[in-house]
Amino acid sequence: MAKVLVFIDNPGQALKKASLELLTIARSLGEPAVAFNGDLHDDVAATLAAYGVQTLYRPSAADLDDYLVGPKASYLAAAVQTADATVVLTENSAEAKETAARLGIKLGAGVITDVVAVDPDGTAHKSVLAGSYITTARATTPVAVLTVKSNSITPEPAVTGTAPATITVAVPETATAASARITARSDKAASGRPDLAEARIVVAGGRGVDGNFGPVEDLADALGAAIGASRAATDAGWIGHDAQIGQTGKTVSPQLYISAGISGAIQQKAGMQTAKVIVAVNKDAESPVFEIADFGIVGDLFQVLPQATEEIKKRRG
Repeated sequence: MAKVLVFIDNPGQALKKASLELLTIARSLGEPAVAFNGDLHDDVAATLAAYGVQTLYRPSAADLDDYLVGPKASYLAAAVQTADATVVLTENSAEAKETAARLGIKLGAGVITDVVAVDPDGTAHKSVLAGSYITTARATTPVAVLTVKSNSITPEPAVTGTAPATITVAVPETATAASARITARSDKAASGRPDLAEARIVVAGGRGVDGNFGPVEDLADALGAAIGASRAATDAGWIGHDAQIGQTGKTVSPQLYISAGISGAIQQKAGMQTAKVIVAVNKDAESPVFEIADFGIVGDLFQVLPQATEEIKKRRG
């Protein structure tokens, strides 16, 4: 049976939904193993067992996070060789894709990014051209490296699971010799809201908010939702770039996506069109967002959103 290696980087106290999706895909391709980096908490270890992980690989060096992605790629290359893995799965974040690219060079492996589904035979399905098309690709090299978009599948634990065996992988001393070192970090202030990429409900604002995200934030808090934004809003400095949804931002696939004051240009559609239910609020009845919306409200968001927030609070008591 093929060995499939999933890279999980610093998950903290609990595995993210994106990691659970990778583990689910790994089981469909062969025998799942994990190349882990960071502290392994008890809840994380229990979840790895529940998702059928057979082997857990840990780096011999504890300071991989003191550098940029180079040493992590070296560690992964050593883990692939130790595990004799034929497939490597990672998240689709900017750092993960850079790590995958470096890993591909080290192993002479085919790298496929922006994957939304993987067939049992290893064929990857990619979302391309701002989500307008789905293409298929398959690496012909002995090892394939795939970066998978979050919210691509529903995570499913294994029928049975046991604690994985832990193996330490020696990280080459040369891995950190010429790598850029991180000299300082600053913690991001916690908002108390769900992570945008994994949220079940997202409320997003665009150019139409005209710098005032107050109604968007109030509605999001009433719904227990994450806040997103169009590139126009982030470029204007109204909200941080980590909230950007779209072709050059994050891809979300929530159960409910509420778009407020966003035109719905193709670049924005690419980041949210797989949402289960899309509600659009825009005062321009000809806005492209209404073409993909399940429910559309032609109106001023500064009137519509506060009314919706008030009604939701009333119904929730």
